[in-house]
Amino acid sequence: QVQLVESGGGLVQVGGSLRLSCVASTRTFSTYAMGWFRQAPGKEREFVAGISSSGGSTYYADSVKGRFTISRDNAANTVFLQMNSLKPEDTAVYYCHTVRGTRPSPATDAWGQGTLVTVSS
Repeated sequence: QVQLVESGGGLVQVGGSLRLSCVASTRTFSTYAMGWFRQAPGKEREFVAGISSSGGSTYYADSVKGRFTISRDNAANTVFLQMNSLKPEDTAVYYCHTVRGTRPSPATDAWGQGTLVTVSS
């Protein structure tokens, strides 16, 4: 099973940027597609972005397309989420996870603690 630790969140003003990181504790990181999800207060967790195991393919939720970029460094067991032009509605706890399409995959049996992103207007 894969264990994941997210970091990089914080408080940012509207229009600002943040870069999130997620480190995986597995020797087979390069075999997994990875994704980012987020959960805003009072809302269900939702898919944000995904990347194939090689990094050659990426896909995004419509709400973040053109503003967020997912990438990965397989040598460092790390997946990133670059967030630009942040909006108040991007405020949420952000989580990474192994994925199948836009859904969490069972390769990771538990969600990490996530990292809080707060966008102030």
